[in-house]
Amino acid sequence: MLFASFLGLGLSVAIVGPTLQDLAANVNRNISSLSFIFVGRAFGYLSGSVIGGLLVYVMNYFLLLGISMLATTVGLYLVPFCKTAVLLTVMMCVFGTSIGVLDTGGNVLILALWGDKGAPHMQALHFCFALGAFLAPLLAKLALGPTASAENCTESDFHHPALNRSSEADSEALFGVPNDTNLLWAYAIIGTYMFLVSVILFGLFFKNSSKQEKTTASAQTSRRAKYHNALLCLLFLFFFFYVGAEVTYGSYVFSFATTHAGMKESEAAGLNSIFWGTFAVCRGLAIFFATCLQPGTMIVLSNIGSLTSSLFLVLFDKNPFCLWIATAVYGASMATTFPSGISWIEQYTTIHGKSAAFFVIGAALGEMAIPAVIGILQGKYPDLPVVLYTSLGASIATGVLFPVLYKLATSPLDHQRKENRKSEDQKALLSRSGLNEYEEENEEEEAEKWNEMDFEMIETDDTMRHSIIETSGSSSTEPTAEI
Repeated sequence: MLFASFLGLGLSVAIVGPTLQDLAANVNRNISSLSFIFVGRAFGYLSGSVIGGLLVYVMNYFLLLGISMLATTVGLYLVPFCKTAVLLTVMMCVFGTSIGVLDTGGNVLILALWGDKGAPHMQALHFCFALGAFLAPLLAKLALGPTASAENCTESDFHHPALNRSSEADSEALFGVPNDTNLLWAYAIIGTYMFLVSVILFGLFFKNSSKQEKTTASAQTSRRAKYHNALLCLLFLFFFFYVGAEVTYGSYVFSFATTHAGMKESEAAGLNSIFWGTFAVCRGLAIFFATCLQPGTMIVLSNIGSLTSSLFLVLFDKNPFCLWIATAVYGASMATTFPSGISWIEQYTTIHGKSAAFFVIGAALGEMAIPAVIGILQGKYPDLPVVLYTSLGASIATGVLFPVLYKLATSPLDHQRKENRKSEDQKALLSRSGLNEYEEENEEEEAEKWNEMDFEMIETDDTMRHSIIETSGSSSTEPTAEI
């Protein structure tokens, strides 16, 4: 059910991009003036991560995930009916809050169920998210067909504000049936899927509500690294750069390929697709790799691949062949880093709700801040491949941060192992001394027993002698009497 919920999470997050043009037409706005709905969703995602990190301590996991899935269902049903941009932004904020709770709760539940042995399960969980993100555009455009707004839109709709449309939108009602039925069906299908998963999660809650106490009880006796807080702060920065670079490259590679590399729009779209395609495929393969490779090894391999591919992207930024190869390698390298990072840190210190929420917030901040800054810099310096420089810089940052994380995580363990060995030696010495004392006590007891037995034997010997003498005396007097 966790995998099914994260498949729905990927569908819910990715459906906004392919239907953005239809949503803009639904609220009588152009796309350029509607881009702030992503800011509202990111703000809600941050809030949901914090709320989810706090609620996992006081609520049953299944109940928390079921409520978040139900809230996501309501948001998906209401988004196509929003007729004003302000209402759509508020709905996206609520929608982002619910998926933030779901993301944090799902990661914490995986760790609570399997702990440091859950690397394949963590990879499978995030593969389901990538699979949902891959299926959402297909559902929106291929299965349901092109929308009317997509067929009738012009280039001016993307760049020039429509003041008359905004004034008309202000006079209309807040809710209304969308003009495009395909938009309604796209969100209704995903919302129905999320509703069915939430019903099953509620059923699991009523069936297994007693297992939460066992989980929390076992979590209280969990391990904690010496540099626990420092590890969390560095992991916050690690996910900040990693997720920010991933979202930035996936969002701006199309515009970079058309404006800087001189590719056609069809070629640029293929370049964008190969990035997300290799990303999803390698997340699926990582499920099997995680059974034979340690999470730290997978992070090192991912860092080497992302650093090498981003360096080739910067050096050969106008070579189409190198762009295709390096983009595919870069997408494959970025696939396993996030789930491997969570599985890796669980090996050294137990991750609870607040800790998971902390580095999920770092990932969300990177997703929100880095693309916004890069968009501004790309506008000021259009001749420079700012997107590629960002990928290279983020790869260097993650490549430097992980050795520091590894040093902090393993150095206390060596000290703890020495202390454990000392304590084991002391216990062994104490057990030996106790054994010697026990043997001495046994020897003394046995000696006393033998002395008592000797004394008893002496007494028996004396009595036997007296009886023999008496019998001999009596036997000697009887013959004389007879004689």
